[in-house]
Amino acid sequence: MANAQPPGGGASDPRPGRSPFQALIYWTLVLSVWALIFVVAFFAVFSVDLPDTSKLYEVKRQPSVSYLDRSGGLVAVRGSQYAPPVDLDKLPPYVPKAFVAIEDRWFYWHLGFNPWGIARSQMYDWTHRGGGPLRGGSTITQQLARNLFLTPNQTYRRKAQELILAVWLEAKFSKKQILELYLNRVYFGAGAYGIEAASQRYFGKPASQLTLGESALLAGLMKGPSRYSPVAATDRAARRATIVLDEMVRIHAITPAQREQAFATKVRVNPVLANQRAQYFTDWVDDQVRQLVGEPTEDLVVETTLDLPLQASAEQAVQAGVAGAKAQGVQQAALVSLDGEGRIRAYVGGINYLQSQFDRVTQARRQAGSSFKPFVYLTAMEAGRTPDTPVVDEPITIGKWTPRNYTGKYLGPITLEIGLKESINTVAARLANEVGTANVAATARRLGISSPIQVDPSMALGAVEVSPLEMAQAYAPFSNGGVFAKGYGIERIRTASGRVLYDHGVGPAQRRAVIGQPALSYMIRMMRQVIASGTGTRAAVKGYDLAGKTGTTSDYRDAWFIGYTGGFTTAVWVGKDDNTPMRKVTGGGPPAAIWHDYMTQALPRLNVQPIPGADFAPPPAEPADALGALISGVNDLLHGDHETDAPPPSADEAPH
Repeated sequence: MANAQPPGGGASDPRPGRSPFQALIYWTLVLSVWALIFVVAFFAVFSVDLPDTSKLYEVKRQPSVSYLDRSGGLVAVRGSQYAPPVDLDKLPPYVPKAFVAIEDRWFYWHLGFNPWGIARSQMYDWTHRGGGPLRGGSTITQQLARNLFLTPNQTYRRKAQELILAVWLEAKFSKKQILELYLNRVYFGAGAYGIEAASQRYFGKPASQLTLGESALLAGLMKGPSRYSPVAATDRAARRATIVLDEMVRIHAITPAQREQAFATKVRVNPVLANQRAQYFTDWVDDQVRQLVGEPTEDLVVETTLDLPLQASAEQAVQAGVAGAKAQGVQQAALVSLDGEGRIRAYVGGINYLQSQFDRVTQARRQAGSSFKPFVYLTAMEAGRTPDTPVVDEPITIGKWTPRNYTGKYLGPITLEIGLKESINTVAARLANEVGTANVAATARRLGISSPIQVDPSMALGAVEVSPLEMAQAYAPFSNGGVFAKGYGIERIRTASGRVLYDHGVGPAQRRAVIGQPALSYMIRMMRQVIASGTGTRAAVKGYDLAGKTGTTSDYRDAWFIGYTGGFTTAVWVGKDDNTPMRKVTGGGPPAAIWHDYMTQALPRLNVQPIPGADFAPPPAEPADALGALISGVNDLLHGDHETDAPPPSADEAPH
């Protein structure tokens, strides 16, 4: 008994177990320690290369460039656009509520991140590995952190740093300040940063005047500014705005009655932004701005030569003309107008800029067809011929090439005037061979054709690839008294404060004569007849002095009409981008119709004068009696029975 131990004192007695409450405390402490270790490690690893947060309020952006038309109207704005920060209290209450509803409905309750949102995004990423970028789940605070300090790269490291910075923002700023920073710095597409710039860009009004529907549209942009743009994707943007309004009702930010009122209120997008077709011109001059003044370091204003009313008429004529000729296989068109000084007044590079940004005015090179023939005839006029010079329309072979006429028929003895107005191929080919194709090429280059010109015999019928702008500026000397007129679109470039960086009018005059007399008056006389009674009658506008030339290429791949009046020239091209044939489309058809519809609207606005230089030529010599009688008979045969409202078939055709 001496060795007996007191009750409870044995070394082998089990230790008493923890109560449930004690176990809870124990494991809470253990998990807290490990959580602390994890947090410390997390911050230590991902905070190494965090960006400098001291530059929170600095704004770095590409300067904006505003393009004005010749009367000061706004054509377009390029580059980034910021506006002064907006006080949250000065916005309608539904504006911030729209963003909270669709982007982060737990915004006012979380500490910078939403664990449930992160868990959902992680589950999605794990089940869609290799299927694209990581899914979101970011709160408004995290989005602000990313916009302020980080790149949009979808990596786990960036997401971790985003979370750290979000916690820092929540500790440093109030919820109101965070939301205000977010609305003033987030990107809304179309070059607009911040709610004020977005409101001005999309709706032409300050953010303080946004309607509920407009607010929903802007909030919907956050999912993808380009995908949900109210300009480029109207239907998709409307569906997204509907989702925003439904979410606002669900969280009681608005009432169902307010939602219905928003549906009933029409949203009107800024017409300048909606007019995307004018962007062909803006693209063209935007590249030139950098060449003239370098990369801008401050906001610029570019005063252009464009005339917005004429531009609107040109766009309407092009769209209507292509739609009307769709059954004939016409898919695209281009139109460019310039005045006698070379100022471009209208510029349509295609039927829909949003569908295709390829600019057919300057970037496309298409065969000129018979619209190239005036350079052949001008060379001949300068060599001593006149419109009354007799020629013979008959089969001809030059080397191994035998051109043929569109009708397959030959008229026999005619004059050069008839040869041009009826676009007789054999006459043009013979004439170019006589005066020299190299001389014809030199004439075309002198007037404004800058593309390479091959001097094979077929060049006489337009086997030369040119742009519509080249053709317009090469025809301009016919309209302005024989003076070279290189097309240009920029008059002046200045800073927003008014400092002039470039002025097209500064410096010695660039005017130089490229067509002399009597050749100029001869050409005007003959090209007037193209519209009066030749292949271009569909282009005629009653009461105006007009001249021009049709053009059609082999297999009907390209069709042109280029015409002018006193000091104003317009070139129209139609075809297909893939260069496949249309269905017997000639220059006297859809191109002449587009030209007519556009010029009918443009001519009254221009207050044009008669074509200068047309009355210089001395009286033509009387042809021999027999030849005169034969020519008169040919004219009767060609035109005696034509309907006044229906043009004769085009005689255009380039070589096969």
